[in-house]
Amino acid sequence: MTSLDTLTARQIAAGIAAGDFTATEVAHAALDAISARDASTQAFLQVSENLALEAAAKTDAARAAGESLPPLAGVPVAFKDNMNLLGTRTTCASRMLETYESAYTATCVQRMLDAGATPLGKLNMDEFAFGSTTDSSAFHPTNNPWDITRVPGGSSGGSAAAVASGQVTLALGSDTGGSIRQPASLCGVVGMKPSYGAVSRYGVVAFGSSLDQAGPLGRSVEDVALAMNALTAGGRDRLDATSQNCAQDHLAHLEDPIEGRAVGIIPALLEAEGLASEVRTAILDAADKLASAGAHIVEVDLPNMASSIAAYYVLAPCEAFSNLARFDGVRYGYQEPRCTTLAEQSSLSRAHGFGPEAKRRQMLGAYLLSSGVYEKYYLAAQKVRTLITADYQRAFAQVDAILMPASPTVAWEHGAISDPAALYLADVFTISNNIAGNCGISVPVCLGADSGLPIGAQLQGPAFADAQLLTFARALERACHMEGIVAPAFAGKGGELA
Repeated sequence: MTSLDTLTARQIAAGIAAGDFTATEVAHAALDAISARDASTQAFLQVSENLALEAAAKTDAARAAGESLPPLAGVPVAFKDNMNLLGTRTTCASRMLETYESAYTATCVQRMLDAGATPLGKLNMDEFAFGSTTDSSAFHPTNNPWDITRVPGGSSGGSAAAVASGQVTLALGSDTGGSIRQPASLCGVVGMKPSYGAVSRYGVVAFGSSLDQAGPLGRSVEDVALAMNALTAGGRDRLDATSQNCAQDHLAHLEDPIEGRAVGIIPALLEAEGLASEVRTAILDAADKLASAGAHIVEVDLPNMASSIAAYYVLAPCEAFSNLARFDGVRYGYQEPRCTTLAEQSSLSRAHGFGPEAKRRQMLGAYLLSSGVYEKYYLAAQKVRTLITADYQRAFAQVDAILMPASPTVAWEHGAISDPAALYLADVFTISNNIAGNCGISVPVCLGADSGLPIGAQLQGPAFADAQLLTFARALERACHMEGIVAPAFAGKGGELA
């Protein structure tokens, strides 16, 4: 017997093509794994069994007809629940959209399906992607597979937990300020935020339109590179005005040596307040491993990075306020019953349909965009954005990639941090990357010396150097030997293939 969680995406697709097993057998194994494991992780909001079996049958029929199979044929995948998929609900983990049925399929989801992936369902998240824990979901929290008393991170916590527990091989998440990379670090998986514009945002419910980016999570850099090939296939999406033509083979140079290449470190960040000592040690060790692989470690500076949190929590709430104004209880979404006026219905529907963090961010955005305040804060934040982007440009003139933590700590217990401002600091190392529109990736490098929990190192690269960044990520993965790991409590529990 072979457990599905021991196979990579490439091995699953190759096994189906060779006739070692069928896509339908893989789909049933994945559904069995979800049945056995998700009661503990609570990663899923909806399991799309019918869609999965229909897609698997289509793959098997194509093979029987002698057709060549696409690169992700039969690979189990699931999607963050802010991504539309026909035949499923898209709730954004909010009561506001609890009954909303997807009217179409998001481009990023469709491209995974076009590559042959089998859709297993929709994954939990912080409500409307506002958070770093997945505890703000209106339906239930998600648990970290390495310790179910702890958070998986957020807002793509369901995506990270589903991959880390072996319920799916690949998942898609979205990253507005670290929402792929931070949970990837806390759950011990690989999570990539592509360059802004590299992956279409059409059909992904918007949080911060100038910051959002969809991207993949997997248990290896190779699996993430395969997903990036699918997500960028077909080039620019005319349905997303920010989409760029980034179609390329992200596998072509994955195994290239990094000898003679430059990796930057920022010494001031490694002395930052709140950075756990075991995380600092892990990042310094990762730098040593990259140096042993032949990279030159170069000290660089991002002098305005300290202002990124302040700038982000002006820019993001302003964009969230604008984007969520459409959820008014009139056209779709939660509708407050027994209202006598349209204004009353809209007001009460929003008051009762949104959770506390969604309300907090929208009210903050409304205030920041108000007359007399806009000039003081919003325009200043845009100027800081320009400075941060220029800092990165100067740094990347010296180095090919920058190494830093993905999260200041390992996963913490549910409820251990209740202050919203303290929770915002969980993204202190990731936000600047979104502000500048560059690419970033978290790679598991070790288990913490003190906690025994996963720690991810973050690599950041210039905009549209995604394939190059994956080369560095693969070199780090080779050196750290953390590839393909499933959280021990879940390994082999359900999901067997004959």
